[in-house]
Amino acid sequence: MSNKILVLRLSSLGDVILTAPALRSLKAHWPDCRISVLVKPQFAGALEGNPNVEEIIPFRGLSQALSRIRAGGFTHLLDLHSNLRSFLIRSLSGIPKISVYRKHALSRRLFVAFGLRSPALEKHTVERYLEALAPWGAPARQASVSLEDYGAGGRKGPQEGPSRILIIQSAFLGDSLLTLPLARQIKQLLPACRLSVLTKEATASLFRDSHWVDSVLVDDKDGEHGGLLGPWRLAAGLRGQGFDLALIPHRSLRSALLAWLAKIPRRVGFSASAGRLLLTQEVPFTWLMHDLERNLSLLKALQPSLRLGPEESLYVGPDQGLSLEVSERLRESGVGPEELLVGVHPGSAWATKRWLPGRFAEVCRRLALKGFRVVLIGGREDLRLCAEIARESRALDWSGRTGLRELRALMGRLSLFITNDSGPMHLAAACGVPTLAIFGPTTRELGFFPYGPSHRVLEADLPCRPCGLHGARACPRGHFLCMRLITAEQAWKTVEEMLSNCSGSSTPPPPVGRGDIGPLNSYSPPRGGGESR
Repeated sequence: MSNKILVLRLSSLGDVILTAPALRSLKAHWPDCRISVLVKPQFAGALEGNPNVEEIIPFRGLSQALSRIRAGGFTHLLDLHSNLRSFLIRSLSGIPKISVYRKHALSRRLFVAFGLRSPALEKHTVERYLEALAPWGAPARQASVSLEDYGAGGRKGPQEGPSRILIIQSAFLGDSLLTLPLARQIKQLLPACRLSVLTKEATASLFRDSHWVDSVLVDDKDGEHGGLLGPWRLAAGLRGQGFDLALIPHRSLRSALLAWLAKIPRRVGFSASAGRLLLTQEVPFTWLMHDLERNLSLLKALQPSLRLGPEESLYVGPDQGLSLEVSERLRESGVGPEELLVGVHPGSAWATKRWLPGRFAEVCRRLALKGFRVVLIGGREDLRLCAEIARESRALDWSGRTGLRELRALMGRLSLFITNDSGPMHLAAACGVPTLAIFGPTTRELGFFPYGPSHRVLEADLPCRPCGLHGARACPRGHFLCMRLITAEQAWKTVEEMLSNCSGSSTPPPPVGRGDIGPLNSYSPPRGGGESR
């Protein structure tokens, strides 16, 4: 007889999402088992479509739950809630084999109240969930969450296909790049729809150049649409467009407010949005997914069975119209068409995201000794930084001279891209260029690492990371160890490994499928992780 497993998780949406690695591990250990999950009714949608769950049991009171459980013939009970109510359920269930995750509630309260640290708090909730499988001999699988792990969640809206869709994304370059796969998937799902994107002028060309986007609307936050009345003026213009669906990957209150003021009848955004009360449907949000997949999860509202295809990591092509111009600029700089070229982006809008200039220069020098030409790219704000590195390494300095379209064209010539956590990092990965990213104050767990199997991330394992979502102007601890501990020698060894995997041509082979993102980019849970809310 196959095992029948009951999983208890009666808390918030985020905590329900984080059960996915444990559910996946149980199925891998017992492929024929049947898994039922007892969950609050309002969060049941987060498990719809999960391939590892056969039954979702909404919790509507202790008495009703116990009646249903006793009639279920369960062989195993996994308590991932671990409070008084779940204690009563497991004590009165009559299920013979029980395992409970260690919540360490007292340690958490002592830390919050008095700042008393405990080794127990060093583990993420996901780690503790997976440890609860050990008594049953079930090994822990990859501790991450993917698009396939959950359904639409939240409130249900009308199910007919929308005809005029608006994506609202007015964040940074990297965020906008990671929205392009969402646009592509919309057009694949609803090819006859008219798709518009509301974005900033700085990123408008990215969407204008996309054949998946029919029109681009500009949110002039610093001008016409700024101030207290700006959103009302912008929303008045949106109302005349007749949108019937807004997809809002940007989690700001302003983005949700715009869709609400524009009277768009169906507004889908994340459960972590500051404007979630203005949405008609919330989609679960978790830091354990890459931002590209998080954005795609908004489409679960339209297609709960949505799955990723093998091409999902490639969604930007080089700008063919400027390729000849960039080739000519390279020729004028002494770079022949057969020479191998490596791009390096040492800048960032945040000072703490910048690796040390001298170490960038050292890697550039070693690349030159191996026969590679190096080109430095950056904005006008990076002129002094790139000039310093160029003086020490004799790399080509193209800072301040490569806009977004020129950078896309340059990507077609690169064998490797070395960068801090930045927008150009996502552009290189989207173009299929093997990318080495150096992460300091931010971590992979925030979901913004380079997406695809050909990339690597270098980072130092420190308990103070991450110190923020975007980094900071200065290290909060004053030591900047997150970057200082990453040596030029470490980076060079990784560069050598990555280059050895290239075919030897100036254009690297594109990554195929999602796969893993390499041994240096495997998941390690964030420090001090409590339960997600």
